[in-house]
Amino acid sequence: MATTSKLPAAAAARRAAQLALDLKANDVVLLDLKGVTDMTDFFVVASGTSDTHVRSVAEHVIAELKKEGVAVHHVEGLVQGRWALLDFVDFVVHVFHPTLRSFYQLERLWSDAKEVPLDQTAGAGAPTPQGAP
Repeated sequence: MATTSKLPAAAAARRAAQLALDLKANDVVLLDLKGVTDMTDFFVVASGTSDTHVRSVAEHVIAELKKEGVAVHHVEGLVQGRWALLDFVDFVVHVFHPTLRSFYQLERLWSDAKEVPLDQTAGAGAPTPQGAP
């Protein structure tokens, strides 16, 4: 897929996942969908703890990526805060209320996709130190 920003798709998706973690999103997962589907290259899946938290995480991802030259192309569900879908074309960010995440089970639905490891401890988008476990 063509890159829609200054960042390659993998780096932008990883950054989106880190931004979700920075706002204390739960169970953040990055799925590599290349070779599984042509609709997008990556899914970022995260959970908020409430409708307000879901909205806050989604708004944070949108705002911070925009500062880095990565514009969202389509947004759904942000106002309701139950399931925010942020379509960046090369990757899609899903921020769920926990009950909806367990109902839709995207990770199970896309179980053929490879899970990309994330540094769950890095803060504010800090780079992962070389040789870190």
